[in-house]
Order: sequence, then structure tokens, then C-alpha cells
Amino acid sequence: MLKKLLTLSVLSAFLFTGCSAGQIASAEKQEDNKINIVCTLFPEYDWTREILGSQTENINLTYLLESGLELHTYQPSAKDMLTISDCDVFIYTGGESESWVDDALKTVSNPDMKVIRLMDVLGDSAKEEEVKEGMETEAEEEEEDSDEPEYDEHIWLSVRNAELLCSAVCDTLCEAVPEQKENYQANLNAYLEKLDSLDKEFQTMADTASVRTLVFGDRFPFRYFTDDYQLDYYAAFVGCSAETKASFETVAFLSKKLDELQLDTVFVIENADTSIAESIISNTEQKNQKIVTLNSMQSVNAEAIGNGASYLTIMQENLDTLKEALHSHE
Repeated sequence: MLKKLLTLSVLSAFLFTGCSAGQIASAEKQEDNKINIVCTLFPEYDWTREILGSQTENINLTYLLESGLELHTYQPSAKDMLTISDCDVFIYTGGESESWVDDALKTVSNPDMKVIRLMDVLGDSAKEEEVKEGMETEAEEEEEDSDEPEYDEHIWLSVRNAELLCSAVCDTLCEAVPEQKENYQANLNAYLEKLDSLDKEFQTMADTASVRTLVFGDRFPFRYFTDDYQLDYYAAFVGCSAETKASFETVAFLSKKLDELQLDTVFVIENADTSIAESIISNTEQKNQKIVTLNSMQSVNAEAIGNGASYLTIMQENLDTLKEALHSHE
């Protein structure tokens, strides 16, 4: 509810100043005559970079979360709203954490804007958020929203989804800049080959793993990924949970799973507070498991991008991490 109120306040401020701001933005656009593309999250921003390739003289590409704000806490500023209102192509995921977008787009008077909601591209392949045994649950919220399923928004963590989503992004870019269609499609095809190669590496890693269960002392945004490679998991929270503390029952359950399965790793996601993972380990018999990070790409910042971070490099790092963790018993 607080997140919704914050969004509405930003939108109200934007509407109040929107006329003069919109006139300024339109004037600027007429001067530079560039195609403005706005992406909310890093994966879609990086996919768009790959498809655009080197032909970017007439492109302004904006990544809204480049400051490193986390997906689940981000709210658009008035400046962000102005950027969105003047763009030609707007690409977003469309999950629960981006519920602000629907209201934002209602304030935009730009009938020519091309909008891609990637959850729609995925269609029936989108998965409902899964509550597994041992997880903390937000009971009051579940009762309130029990009639409406909540879908797992972390669709980019499946390399196979990425192939489908990139193709949809390319189609829209070709519509927006038809003179570059051949270049964009060639760039897409080259990138799809890299994604396919990475998918095969993940499959080989999973097929040869001596361990096939991941235990997360954290939120779990990797369901699409584990489903792709028939891996199992247990976690403290669902992927979009706002909870930050785990009950003794949850900690004890996950500790028991480590003991039962003789696992030597507890996973967390980037920027995590490791206190829950540490509590899980301290309640096991061995008490010597290691804590390992998998990157879910929910807060990649401009500095990381400047240092070479890309969807492929981050997923390759995740692959290397999993190779070590899931083959550690060999």
C-alpha cells in the first residue's frame, strides 16, 4: 500500500507540471531527432544494447535503475516520468514490482510510443509464485489477494526465456527504426547463438551435478532457472517477499535440509544480508557450510556496466559458481 501511495504522489506531481515539462521535452526531441528507448531493468537494457549493436548514433538508450536501486524498492522520480513520457520505445518486465507502470502510462500522452511488457511476451509460460515447504509467508497479504494469482516476475533468469524475449525486443526495434532492420536481426541472431551456447553449458552443468538441490537463506528469484534444468530448491522467502527476518521454524527447517542432503553451501542473492544464512549454518550439525552468492541482476548499477557487466557475463559467473557448488561432492 505504501509503495502504491508513493507512486501516486509522484504521478500527481508529474501531472501538475507535465504540460510545461512535456513542451520542453518535445522541443529537445525535435532538435536531436533521436529515437528514445527506455528500459526499466538491466537485462532488457543489455539485450537492447546487443541488438542495437554499433549503430547507435540516432539512439538515446536509458536504463532507469542505473543508480543501483533495487527492483522491489524503486519508484519513478518526476525526471524518470518525463523520460518515459517522451520515449519512442518503452520496455519493462511487468511484474508485481513494476505495478507503478500501469498508472504511469495512463498519464502519458504519446500515442506513437511502442510498449513491450515482457510478461505478456512470455504469455502462458509465466509461472505463479511458488510457496514451498519451510518458507516464510506473508499471511495477511495472502488472505487479501487469495483470489488473484501472483506471477513470478524474474523471467530473465531463464536463458531460454531470454531468447524469446530478445526476439520480441528486436521485432519492436525493427518497427521503430525500419532502416536498421537487417542490422538488428543480424545482431539478434549472433546474440541468440551465444544464449543457446550458454543454455547448453547450464544443462551440462546440471546433468553432471552431484548435488541437485539449492538451499537459499534469502529470497528465491531463480525458479524459472531451476525449472529449466530440473533442479530442486528450498528457501527462506519467495522471490518478491518484503520479509527480512526468518522465524526459528524456517531457519530450523533449512538447517535440517542441509543436514539431510549433506549440502555444504547456502546461497544468497547479491547485496544480501547474510545473517539468515549464518543462522541456518549455525543450526546444522557440521556448522561449516559456506555462503555463496548468485546474481539475480536486480540492482546492476552504472559503475558495474562501465566495468563490463552484461547479461552474459553475469550469467557466466552464476554458471561458474554453480559448477563449483553443485559438483563439490565429487
